[in-house]
Amino acid sequence: MSLRTERVSSLIKEEVGMLFAREYRDPAFGLITVTEVRVSPDLRLAKIYVSIMGSPAKRDETLRMLEGRKGEIRSFIGARVRLKFTPTVQFYIDETLDRVEKIDQLIRQIHKDDPPNHGLDSE
Repeated sequence: MSLRTERVSSLIKEEVGMLFAREYRDPAFGLITVTEVRVSPDLRLAKIYVSIMGSPAKRDETLRMLEGRKGEIRSFIGARVRLKFTPTVQFYIDETLDRVEKIDQLIRQIHKDDPPNHGLDSE
């Protein structure tokens, strides 16, 4: 990724993150966090990765809401980030935190029957 695309990605992530924090706090939807933004080399497409706290049904509903408001969010980006062309936005669920939680849960399950260590390492 070039320095320019990195800077644009960072700006879009910051601006959209602030928009979500201010305008999208409806309890009917999950807590939305922008985890990453990737823009195409020509800066015409912004892939916005979001983490949505809540049940799978709430995540799906929140993603549908974001999809329905793409034009509004794109206009917001156009007003806040100075570019020749305002990028088209696409939303993706970032499931990294879910995967980390599942792995952590599996590790705890594997070690649940281990005897307590009491701070002693046996080497």
